[in-house]
Amino acid sequence: MHSRPAYSYRNDPAVPAFTDDQPIIVFDGECIFCSGWVNFVLRHDKQGRYRFLTAQSPLGEALYRHYGLDSRNYETNMLIENGLAFLKSEGSLRMAAGLGFPFSLVSVLRLIPRPLRDPLYELVARNRYRIGGRRNACFVPAPEHRGRFIA
Repeated sequence: MHSRPAYSYRNDPAVPAFTDDQPIIVFDGECIFCSGWVNFVLRHDKQGRYRFLTAQSPLGEALYRHYGLDSRNYETNMLIENGLAFLKSEGSLRMAAGLGFPFSLVSVLRLIPRPLRDPLYELVARNRYRIGGRRNACFVPAPEHRGRFIA
């Protein structure tokens, strides 16, 4: 499952209401590798396009459950954009492309069929703690970025 109809989570009483007028990256806040990706996006998102949400938050967990994902073992980041959830390689490629040039060049990888891209994404996701390690506590943004995070 890679996307759902527009704003379908709005009709789910288990998902708390939230402002979704900007793209939101939902990520594993205990994963150092995932937090590194968030820091990369923060450095390169000159337009302040993206907002962020940890998967461990009540809203993050509710979104994972809504989309039929494991709400304890976050093996995919999620991009919520225009009411759709994009997962695995599709979400990551869209996140990078949203940063503008030169990162938008990764869009060419979308020519590779998803059934070929996603296994590589899944391999990295399954091994993310081995690759980057794990935090004892959830990611805490720098003070200048706190306004871009959804509590």
